[in-house]
Amino acid sequence: MADFADLITGYRRFRQNGWSRQHERWAQLREAQSPRVMVIACSDSRVDPAQIFDASPGEIFSVRNIANLVPPFELGGGRHGVSAALEFAVTQLEVPEVVVLGHGSCGGVAAALSKRFEGAAPGNGGFIDHWVDMLDEARDRIVAEYGTGPEAIRALELETVRVSLRNLRTFPCIPEREAAGTLKLRGAYFAIADGVLHVMDDDGNFAPA
Repeated sequence: MADFADLITGYRRFRQNGWSRQHERWAQLREAQSPRVMVIACSDSRVDPAQIFDASPGEIFSVRNIANLVPPFELGGGRHGVSAALEFAVTQLEVPEVVVLGHGSCGGVAAALSKRFEGAAPGNGGFIDHWVDMLDEARDRIVAEYGTGPEAIRALELETVRVSLRNLRTFPCIPEREAAGTLKLRGAYFAIADGVLHVMDDDGNFAPA
């Protein structure tokens, strides 16, 4: 496993090889960016959108958090990091596509399913519980149908994408752009176990890409 010293070694390889190979690309990006896709993904160290999609610098505007969740639109409260990134991508960068990327073996989903952080003090699990409680309604429905075994875990992992897409549409800037045909919302799920990307269709079903 890499520590910070390993990261510096990796940076030096990147500076010597990757940056040099794409020097012209970096020069184009020096003053501005114009990505065509925003990806909302999990912070999980195994799920790097740029790696999964084999994207070059400047191609993806990404925000990552526990369980790739988007909170519903709200003016009060304190969960605005994702909201600010979304607003910037949609209204300032004017990206034509927003992708919510879920994944397998998600720790945030496991936390939501087990509720093991419930009642913990802030800084000791409470922040996690308050974040994944966005999945409570979906969790209760899935547990009632599947219990808490592997089927429930997979179902709730997929549901994180659907929940986030529904919440995205509570932001005023989203439906107006969808109606105008200038913005498309998409869902996807990366199965870590076999490396297969599943893409969500308009009915909310997932199939391998």
